[in-house]
Amino acid sequence: MRTYLDCYPCFLRQAIEAARMSGATPAQEKEIVLGILETLKGIEDGATPPVIGTEVHRLIRDITGNPDPYFQVKQEATEKALRMMPKLRSLLNASEDRLGTALRLSIAGNIIDFGPNPEYDLWDIVDQVLNEDLAIDDTDVLLMRLKEVNSVLYLADNAGETVFDRLLIEELPRPVTYVVRGGAVINDATMEDAIAVGIDQVAEVIDNGARVPGTVLSKCSPGFQEIFNAADLILAKGMGNYETLSEVDAPILFLMRVKCPVIADDVGAPKNSAVIKKGIGLS
Repeated sequence: MRTYLDCYPCFLRQAIEAARMSGATPAQEKEIVLGILETLKGIEDGATPPVIGTEVHRLIRDITGNPDPYFQVKQEATEKALRMMPKLRSLLNASEDRLGTALRLSIAGNIIDFGPNPEYDLWDIVDQVLNEDLAIDDTDVLLMRLKEVNSVLYLADNAGETVFDRLLIEELPRPVTYVVRGGAVINDATMEDAIAVGIDQVAEVIDNGARVPGTVLSKCSPGFQEIFNAADLILAKGMGNYETLSEVDAPILFLMRVKCPVIADDVGAPKNSAVIKKGIGLS
């Protein structure tokens, strides 16, 4: 998915928030904003938002000297989600369709995002996603593919959301390889974030070798690219993975909460809706 002009204010808002979380001085904040404006002026046609976001957050790290501005909020999101685990398991245990409920819980967890959506009420979102129709629902495609494949490649999105991902992985009938980012960027999940919630107990956990808030295959490690290209079924969580993989011909199903109007227009679903959408490789 290409970057739209509507994305520019979001980059600046996000950068100012990250700078302040890093303890930037007013002079550093101004340097960051001016640097981002220069970056935006030089965007190549066709660049995806996560590619630009990578440069934005690299600039913030370089100027502030803080390697992980979102470290504290990631810790808090993970702790909050872990405290919810008993009640989430109760919801699953009471469900007549455990896999369907786990899918919806996983999508609800996608609201944990300090990029486009820094404020949210997680329990309200859980209740909403469990009780409303999906705006795009390709669950039947997912269920059919699960019967045909030997394993699942699961592309993570955010820290804290990992708790919800674990619940889904436990319900999937095939072995899972869970893929995190290759380094800290925004509040995206890293190896440490996955291990903190025990994903390594239910799946093989690997990183993609790239410090990018999405999955840009050209920037990922050769080893991950081989795994991706050999996958028979890929579950891709969140908007960053959609933005970078929506035009990739691979057996992908996107699971996400639509959190901004730009994505809503591109996906073809209302803002604040929940989506399970097959990619072009499954069309």
